[in-house]
Amino acid sequence: MGDPATLPEASEFRIEEALAPEGVVLLSIHGDADLHVAPELRERLTREIDGGPGGLVLDLSDATFVDSMALGVLLGAMKQVRTRGGRLRLVVPQTELRRIFEITLLDRVLSLDATREDALREIRRTD
Repeated sequence: MGDPATLPEASEFRIEEALAPEGVVLLSIHGDADLHVAPELRERLTREIDGGPGGLVLDLSDATFVDSMALGVLLGAMKQVRTRGGRLRLVVPQTELRRIFEITLLDRVLSLDATREDALREIRRTD
């Protein structure tokens, strides 16, 4: 174990909105998405969904951890988006985070992409 003074601090959670094509909201999650920030995450996603986007891309490329509370928030957001006729895609490039979705079988319910470009391309597709 390293010296506590040299250990990296826990990643501070924040949500940033990024540029996206018209009709799509792109949010980037940074840091730990856990029970402590789940209410903030839920509130932000609900606000964006209520704004009526055609699509919502949630980029977890800079997320360092996702716990069961945050997974529940993401599942609830997916249900809200679908109820409104929209689409939700998650960018999950890290093997460790992707494994969490696989273990919980949420990779079968939520649409996961390896890159932001893939997610934006897929969300714009009309089936």
